Amino acid sequence: MSEIFSLTNLLLLAVALIVFLRLRSVLGKRTGAERPPRLDPYIAGDTGPKPRDRDNVVTLPRAAERTANQNPPLTNLDDRLSGLAEDGKARDALREIAAADPTFETTSFIKGAKVAYELIVTAYAKGDRDTLHNLLSPDVYDSFNSVISQRENHGETTEFSFVGISAADIVDGHLSGRMAHVTVRFASELVTAVRDRSGQVIEGDLKTGRRVTDIWTFMRDVTSYNPNWRVVATDAP
Repeated sequence: MSEIFSLTNLLLLAVALIVFLRLRSVLGKRTGAERPPRLDPYIAGDTGPKPRDRDNVVTLPRAAERTANQNPPLTNLDDRLSGLAEDGKARDALREIAAADPTFETTSFIKGAKVAYELIVTAYAKGDRDTLHNLLSPDVYDSFNSVISQRENHGETTEFSFVGISAADIVDGHLSGRMAHVTVRFASELVTAVRDRSGQVIEGDLKTGRRVTDIWTFMRDVTSYNPNWRVVATDAP
């Protein structure tokens, strides 16, 4: 009985030793030279780079993010102001803005301004307050919202189609402290009509496009990591 018990123990010990050796060969062992685990910047406590806080504002395309020691020298200002007249108030003002914000480029700004323009006029026609709130300054939003509320109170609905932008030109700008202001003149074509409660068209024409010219001013804090611009003024020529 004792011999059987001893033989059983030996067999179990041998099996355990084989299992241990196989696990060791598969999993390996720590030697102190392993790479540290990759830190996840979205986990609290990680010291890696964090994503910037952004409110829900449409970001105008701009130059790639650069660190302070990678900013282009001021001699590149003319390259970043391409498409502007050589002389004039707008160019002088934008040189000042570009000097304060090394990421500012007129070509990228205009592309983003076009995107913002289409989003805003479409949201205004549809009564999309959330989109407007994110893209407009409080004063401009209140003005747009007032007209939307009047339409709703009168039971009016708007049918709208954005045809396109034929021109978008920077016509003015200035730097006031940390705040950059850039004014853009848009020439666009829209198809729009307003219907009353009964469904009759009381304004506009769904068969004919309407050419519209708007002058909007965008504003941004040039010292902020937030790249977003808001519309702070709207006007017509």
